[in-house]
Amino acid sequence: MPRIATVLLLFMLVADPVSAQTASVPALKREATISGELVRIGDVVENAGAAAGIAIFRSPDLGETGRVTTDQVLDAVRPHGVIGVDTRGLTEVVVIRPGHVIAAKDITAAIGRMLAGRYGIGDAKDMAITLDAEPRPIHVESSAPTELQPSRIAYDRRTGRFDVLLEVPGSAVMRGIVLHYAGSGIETRNAAILAHAVTRGTVLKSADVVIERRAKADLGDDPCDSAAAVVGLAARRTLRSGQALRSADLMKPELVQRGEAVTLVYETPGIYLTIRGKAMESGAEGDLISVSNGQSKGTLQGIVSGPGRVTIEATAARREPTAVSSVQPEPRGTPSPRTE
Repeated sequence: MPRIATVLLLFMLVADPVSAQTASVPALKREATISGELVRIGDVVENAGAAAGIAIFRSPDLGETGRVTTDQVLDAVRPHGVIGVDTRGLTEVVVIRPGHVIAAKDITAAIGRMLAGRYGIGDAKDMAITLDAEPRPIHVESSAPTELQPSRIAYDRRTGRFDVLLEVPGSAVMRGIVLHYAGSGIETRNAAILAHAVTRGTVLKSADVVIERRAKADLGDDPCDSAAAVVGLAARRTLRSGQALRSADLMKPELVQRGEAVTLVYETPGIYLTIRGKAMESGAEGDLISVSNGQSKGTLQGIVSGPGRVTIEATAARREPTAVSSVQPEPRGTPSPRTE
């Protein structure tokens, strides 16, 4: 029986010598996917035989892709008896090592979440994390979770300084490795910032304001956090460039200036009367100010209703002093003169 099998094998080799030769010829691979730290001959050369398990190169970092030239491969395999390699016209072999990369931004984001969660500082997205040194990316296997876990964390609320030790659980390549990071973390929020200095009474436009992230502790009480909150309002005082705006810094635009000639409007059902007057004080729309009647010279209270315009309520008009009011009352107990 063994002699029959041998004869059949010889017959097959003689019948198809090209196929037999092709099946045993080492050939270069176009691409190799590596799971470990070393590239072996069998990873880059097909039909490498007994030499397939021999390591010849170091793998790229996890999650990275590298390239090795054809000449480098041939030089590396030749000492191990792998010769006559069919290069298939390739000039290089692409070597891929699958994995995840935990980038610097992922590290700072993780620290922000830890501080916000443990110390109740605020929302993690509002945390500004600054590390003392730029962190290097962390490479882990594709199957490993990328979530960093703290083994120790310390935070000073007064200064914002932190010191943390982190680990990557579930990663074989990171097993036993502790990552140390130090820096500062502060809570920030959007703030409306003046693009340039403005004087009192200047009405703000969109071009006057930029939105930036600022430390919450530096913004004071009732800060403005959007352009919509400040555009159309006027500066209550002279404000400097780069200043974070607060509600107290702004007011409605003054439509009437003190000493300005204004139009006084008397309006009651069926009657509409306008006369000239003079503003005794400045005011924005809706403000109650004192005005002088241009005819009687009396002083009234009116509501600013437009530029240079003050509306007098009917009740206020009826209370306006007249010439009769200038008569002094007689002392009590003195008889009034009789007219015969």
